[in-house]
Parts: sequence; structure tokens; C-alpha cells
Amino acid sequence: MLTSIKTNEFAGSESKKLAMMYFRVAIILFGAQLLMGLIAAIQFLAPNFLFEVFDFNVARMVHINALVVWMLYAMIGSVYYLLPDETGVETVGIGLGKLAFWVLTAAVTVVVLVFIFIQVGPGKESTIWLINEGREYIEAPRWADIGIVVVVLIFYWNVFATFMKGRKTGILTVLVADLLALAGLYLAGMFFTDNISMDQYWWWWVIHLWVEATWEVFVGALAAYGLVKIINAKREIVEMWLWIEVLMLFGSGILGLGHHYFWIGTPEYWWEIGALFSALEPVPLVAMFVHVLYDWGKEQGMAKAEGKPGNVVKNGPAMAWIVTNAFGNFLGAGIWGFFHTLPQVNIYTHGTQFTAAHGHLAFFGAYATILVGMMYLGVQGAYGVERMKSTFKSKMAIVLITFGVVGMTIALTIAGYEQVLVERAELGAGWDAFFVAQNLPWYVQAQIWRTIMGVITFIGFVYLVWDLLTIGKEAKAAQAA
Repeated sequence: MLTSIKTNEFAGSESKKLAMMYFRVAIILFGAQLLMGLIAAIQFLAPNFLFEVFDFNVARMVHINALVVWMLYAMIGSVYYLLPDETGVETVGIGLGKLAFWVLTAAVTVVVLVFIFIQVGPGKESTIWLINEGREYIEAPRWADIGIVVVVLIFYWNVFATFMKGRKTGILTVLVADLLALAGLYLAGMFFTDNISMDQYWWWWVIHLWVEATWEVFVGALAAYGLVKIINAKREIVEMWLWIEVLMLFGSGILGLGHHYFWIGTPEYWWEIGALFSALEPVPLVAMFVHVLYDWGKEQGMAKAEGKPGNVVKNGPAMAWIVTNAFGNFLGAGIWGFFHTLPQVNIYTHGTQFTAAHGHLAFFGAYATILVGMMYLGVQGAYGVERMKSTFKSKMAIVLITFGVVGMTIALTIAGYEQVLVERAELGAGWDAFFVAQNLPWYVQAQIWRTIMGVITFIGFVYLVWDLLTIGKEAKAAQAA
């Protein structure tokens, strides 16, 4: 007979305690990512800022890698948090899971220190193993690559063994299959070929299929779980949309990768295939959210008409971040991704600030939002409160962070527009054109606004950390009163 775990009994779940360990490191790395982004933004405007002390290439490298790693931590934490609720049993292999956490944290610390103090080495095999593999976004040295694979294998074994032991919900079934693909795709970036086009091909499989297939499905599973927990959404509805998302995303994510092939000598038919399917990815997530919210609203109306209490929102901040996720994903990954990746447009926009605009809004809208929402669910569980209302600090956090990121996106879009008009269309995309475009008023003003919006985002992050540290205590006091 299975030992069940009540969803409000946090103290009895070692899995949820482990989840909170991952969340704590994730929020620290989130802060480091924002700080490095601010430094890089200032250096764009004032190249002598911290010159030969903390150069732009280092700030950018840590900014991007911290982004990927904090999200990986938050994803693992989210799974460990939801496992006992979905399966009805304690997670298998908690001891191994804690060991993997400390191994990963030690490895990340060492890699960050190497990035900051050593950065690059000679063109030898030892550099690949000990310093930097030299591939953008996945610069981690080979020993760290192997360590990450070991950690993810331990994590996957814990999830799979728990899944086989407990209940097998639709959400968890999708998640188990998706995690296998997520872990397997990382291996595509662990070997080199002599042909640069071939090497870039496999590199994009890691960078892009992580984001446009496995991560999107992962986000869908978290959103489904969150909606069930927060507003008692009907499981059959969220799981239906989750399966539709699996069908669309695993297909559209792989085919959508074709909008990168334009630049590495592949046949021209990939242009249209890549452009079309890359635009379809966010659709099921938005549809799931709208469907669930429509049904919830109808139930609330019927309950009110009958004089009965409806389903209250059990976690206000988490619900707000999930709402932001649904539409942020559609805007960042869908709209901003689509309008600059059409091959007929991308011939002008490739490598401009259009790409940075899309990247900022897509990563925030599609991933950061849902992961912050899961952190709020974790805090609610840790303090054992039935309901957690939004506070002034939580409202300030989501408003300032969202406003800051959207502002950065608009500023970078204006900078990209200027580059396309002047650098690409008018001056022919040479080195001289690049430097001319960098100094024109539109571009400089856009970068100034990007920096201002970055400061606003960081202030919002301070409110977020403050709220995560205090909202649980406040909710528990309110519940006791």
C-alpha cells in the first residue's frame, strides 16, 4: 500500500525540503545574472567601465550562463516539489538527490570563478577540459559537462523511480518523457566535428531544442500543476492541453529549428518550414490557460448565483506569475520570435539587437515567470498555509520586473530597427557600417533606455527577494489570527 503525503504537510516531505534548497540557489544565481547584465549594459555605453578589471566578454558570459543555470536549478526544484503531490509517495533516492545538489553547486561555483578570473586558455585539449569549451552559451569546461550529466541522470532516476512507485498522472507522464529528452539533448553539445557548419548544427540542437521543445513542454507541465493547485482547475482540461502541446511542440520545436539552418548551408526548404513551425510553439500554453480561466470564471459565477462560496485563489503571487507566463510566452517566444526569424527578414535582422530583444522577452516570459511562481508555491508549502494573498512587495516585484523586461525589449527592438535600416540596408553590413550604426542617436538612446530598464528590473528583483523571505511568515500570522 502506498504511503500518501498530504499536500499541506510540508514538514513530512524530504523532497519538498530538497526543492527549497534548489530554489535558494536559483534565486541567488538569478540575482547574479541581473547584476552581470547591468554591468554589460553599462559597458555598452561606456566601454572603459571596469576595462581590464571585469571586461564585457566576461560579464556577458556569466550573465548568459547564470541565466541557464538558475533556471536549471529552479526546474529541478520544481519537479522535486510537485513529485509527492502528483505521485502520492515520497520521492525515491532523496539521499542521492542531496548529494547531486551539493556536487552541482560546487561545480557551478568553480566554473563561475574560472569564468571570472581565467576566462580563456590556449588552443589545447587541456583548455577544453579545464577552462572553457569555447561554444557560446555552453562554455562550461568538459569536466563540468560530465558532472552535469551525472547530476541530471541521478535526478532523472529519482523522478522515474518515484513515478513507477506512485500514481501516474497525465502531468507526471508528460514530465517524465520530457525530462528524458531534456537530458539526452545536452549530449549533442559534448562532441566536436572538424566542419564548422556541422559543429554549429549540433550546437543548435542543444541551444534551441532545449528551449523550443523540451523546456516549453516542461513549462506546460508546471503550469498545469500550478493551476490545479491554485484554483482547483479540472485535471482533464489541463492534461488535454498538455498532450496537445506535446504533439505540437515536439513536432514544431524540431522543425522550428530550421530557421537557424538558413545560415549554415542547408537546403532552402528549411526557410519556410522553420519560420512556420517556430511560430506555433506558444499556442497550446495560452489555450490551456484561457480554457482553464474561462471554466473557473463560469464556476465562480454559478456558485455566486447559488449563494455558495467559489474556489478562491490559494496563492495570489503564484497565480499572477502564471498569468504573466501565459501571455509573456506568447509575446516573447511567439510574436518577437516570429517577426525577426522569417528568412526574408532574418537576412537583415540576424545578429542585430532584434535577437537580443527576442531573447530577453522570451526567456523571461516563457521560463522565469513560471519558475518564480513555483518558488511562491514552495514558500506556501514550507509555511503550511492554506492561502497566500499578494502583498505590496509581491505586486511591486512583478510590476517592476515585467515593466523593466518589456522596456528592455522595446529599447533593444528600436536599436535593432536602426541597425537594419542603417547598418544592413543602407551601408551594406560591413565593419564600417557596424561602427557607424553603433554611434547613431537612435542606437545610443536605445541602449541608454535598456540600461535604465535594467535598473528597474533589478529593483523589482530586490522586492521579489524581500517578499519571498517575508510573505510566508505574514501569511502564517494572518492564518493564525
